[in-house]
Amino acid sequence: MKPLQLSQPHVIIMMGIPGSGKTFFAEHFANTFKASLLSHEKLETAIFKAPARSSVENTTSHRVAEYMLEELFKTKQTVVFDGPASTKGERLQIINFAKKSGYEPLLIWVQTESSTAKSRFTRKQAGRTTHTAKEFDDSIKRFTPPVVSEKVVVISGKHTYASQLKIVLKNLVEPRVDAIQEPTRSPRSTDSRRITIR
Repeated sequence: MKPLQLSQPHVIIMMGIPGSGKTFFAEHFANTFKASLLSHEKLETAIFKAPARSSVENTTSHRVAEYMLEELFKTKQTVVFDGPASTKGERLQIINFAKKSGYEPLLIWVQTESSTAKSRFTRKQAGRTTHTAKEFDDSIKRFTPPVVSEKVVVISGKHTYASQLKIVLKNLVEPRVDAIQEPTRSPRSTDSRRITIR
């Protein structure tokens, strides 16, 4: 599929509890629209091979991610961010940076019940770092659900990618449709003559 062409570049910010399906959607969306994907987990693995998730590693990963995001924003193309967005502060930092760079942020909250998410998060997968139940529990405690003013798009982490995509695209395209359908007045709107095209 062709790259996503929007009137204003967007940064798609993934959020949700670990194992909810954020990465699944992020990777499929990026592949579908040839969008850049900044995956914090892949970045950590590329830098540290087997991340221990120490404070030094986290600081390094965050700095590299910030630099990469800054460079990606120069392209004025859609970017998918699959990284730290568990707290309102983290989300606000990305949103402010995006707006400053001329990007429109779109928060996507992937929702899955915690038992399913925990099972997914702790399951061994090829090419992915193995996580523990303690890491899941700690992440759950840290996660703060969005407030109304954050204007998130909610998708189910148990639905198919096609179903999820419909919801997200509706929220990306709808403002443009409203703008197109909004009647415009011509400079001669006071002219009483009407032209009928059949």
